[in-house]
Amino acid sequence: MPVSNYLRATARATAALAALALVAACSSSPDPEPEPTPDTPDASRDAATLIRANPFTGKAAPKGLPDHPAFLVKIENTAAGAPQYGLSEADMVVEELVEGGLTRLAAFFYSQTPDKVGHVRSTRTTDIALVKPTGGHLIASGGAGVAVRKIKAAGVDFHSEDTGNLTLTRDSAKSAPYDRLLDLDAYADQHASSKAAIPAPYLPFGATPTAAKKKATSFDVRFSRGSATRWKYADGRYTRVNGHAQKGKDFSPDTVLVLFTRQADAGYRDPAGNPVPETVFTGKGKAVVLHGGTMLEARWSKKNAGAPVRLVAGGKPVVLEPGKVFVELVPQGAGGISVRG
Repeated sequence: MPVSNYLRATARATAALAALALVAACSSSPDPEPEPTPDTPDASRDAATLIRANPFTGKAAPKGLPDHPAFLVKIENTAAGAPQYGLSEADMVVEELVEGGLTRLAAFFYSQTPDKVGHVRSTRTTDIALVKPTGGHLIASGGAGVAVRKIKAAGVDFHSEDTGNLTLTRDSAKSAPYDRLLDLDAYADQHASSKAAIPAPYLPFGATPTAAKKKATSFDVRFSRGSATRWKYADGRYTRVNGHAQKGKDFSPDTVLVLFTRQADAGYRDPAGNPVPETVFTGKGKAVVLHGGTMLEARWSKKNAGAPVRLVAGGKPVVLEPGKVFVELVPQGAGGISVRG
């Protein structure tokens, strides 16, 4: 059964503080403060110390933050890898272009870590700028040597079967390479630490979101001639009409954020001979914010691979309402968005 890896360190923090208070009350003279040890909890994670917000949704985390890093998992996004598992428990999902005009998902897991995620696929150099701001783990089945070298050179904590630091299981109902599954709950237990990095806010969430008036309750996001994601808005959430998720367990975001990005050559080809693209997720470009059945045209910017995403419209910062977000990294020129109603 999927388990949410919320703060295990909270109890340890409370016990540690109580012990320190008892020592102070019983001592006749003050003793030097003990040096921190690797097991000393980070007090900023304790819900009693500070109510923090989930960095991927902007929503308050009254129970405290997890005692593990953020995890970015690469997931197949074609019928060959269906059904997709674990998406409903992701905090944020990104769709990116890969070779052959197809797309792949990159799902961020932080507040919840399901015991079945997949089907897990290989990484791309695009993923550097996705995971870098979080200080988290990039998890994939593997990756081309060129891509893996660039990812490691960028200082990303990369975990895969190919690098020997990740264990995946096989789905007997699927054939390779579409058969890899990850028990993320067990993986999170293995990497639990009171010193795990706490990600900064990924997107500009706020209590007073920027309003939009133009209606957009159904729309298509086109990545290539043969690949488009169809969306429909109803009951306060967006749904992928042509998605591949396990029935009733898709990622249903409050907001869809379409960012038009420049494409570059990743410098290698896939086994079929197709050139592999790299989405340049730095710089700036056009953006469309879809929320509450409305759309807002804006601009996005990202200073470097480790920087957060900024949004502006009419010269003013755009503020997103806290909630789950699906980010579409659409190739400028070849891609687009078509609003149907």
